Parts: sequence; structure tokens; C-alpha cells
Amino acid sequence: MLRIGLTGGIAAGKSVASRRLAQLGAVVVDYDQLAREAVEPGSAGLEQVREVFGPGVIAADGTLDRAALGARVFGDDEARRALERIVHPAVRRLAAEREAAAAARDPRAVVVHDIPLLVETGQADRFAVVVVVDAPAPLRIARLVSRRGHDEEAARARVAAQATDEERVAAADVLLDGTGSEENLRAQVDALWDRVAADAAAGVEARPSS
Repeated sequence: MLRIGLTGGIAAGKSVASRRLAQLGAVVVDYDQLAREAVEPGSAGLEQVREVFGPGVIAADGTLDRAALGARVFGDDEARRALERIVHPAVRRLAAEREAAAAARDPRAVVVHDIPLLVETGQADRFAVVVVVDAPAPLRIARLVSRRGHDEEAARARVAAQATDEERVAAADVLLDGTGSEENLRAQVDALWDRVAADAAAGVEARPSS
């Protein structure tokens, strides 16, 4: 099994790369999805969130009120760390379960862990290969404004809350250029896949050159 960590700053193009890897045959473990599962109704995670942040972050239907929780933790480092102490262990447990299931089905699978905050959470050393989709912060801010409807101040705040471009580049074994079109990025992913699929088939888990 070849374990890959995939990351990139918000609006860099990571989701495009992740979808293409799944289409090519990788088992993609989506940490955003796992974070949602970690606080589903009836979960221990949601009960912990209620205990720490109060009933005001729980919607009338028993689900997590993400807007209310976001308002509590945004700009409050201690509150954010408290939330991370609840969610991150649950996400890692769920990710390990997904990976184990993939390995049981195919011992030479390529398992891609799609982790938005891979660098911020210090997980780079957990993977044989770290792939970073790279696009400069000013371009990502512009995309957040034009494509996602954020105002510029909110876009800048979201980008500033993540690792710097330099920190992600330093953690990368493979850099994918996210500044161009989606077609261009998918072509880069295709070229990467040719390399990692061959390594996985041969049972190689060493870090490739970028």
C-alpha cells in the first residue's frame, strides 16, 4: 500500500486533484467528510461538542449548527483548539479504519489522505509522499471572491488562518501547479498517477523525487 498525503491552501485546486485521483483508481480518504461524520447525531463527538460549547451549537433537529459553532471558534484560538481536541482524534480513527479496509481489499492500493490542514496539524511525516497543490495566496483570495462569493476581507481571513504558501511548499515531495486551468491540473495529476501507481504495483513505498 502506498500512502499519500494531499493538501493545498483553500481555493488552490486540491479538490480537483482529489477527484481526479479517485477517478484514476486511488482510494481517497476525505478528511472534511470524516470531520462531518465525527460530529453526526448520536456520535460521541457531537456530545462532547455540546458539553464544551453548550446547547446553542446544536440545531433543533439534533444536528450540529455549524454556523453557530463557527461563530464561536472563529478568531478565538482557545475555542478552536478545544474543538480540534474533540474532532481531530475522531477523524484520525475514522481515517485509520478507511485505510485498513482499503489495504484488506488490495494490499497494493494507493491510499490518498485528502487533508486540508495537513501542514498545520504536523502530519507530513505520516506519509510516503506529500503532494501539495500550490497557488499563491493573492490568486486564491481572488478565487474565493469571484467563485465562492466571499467578500475580500473574509477571503483574506480564511487564507491567513492557514499555513503559509512557503510552509506547504517546504513540506511537499511533489508540487502540483494550481495556477492554471482545471484541465491543466488534471493532466499533472495523470502524470503523477503514472508514477505512484507503478510504485504501488511494485510494492515501493519510498518518497519519489518531485
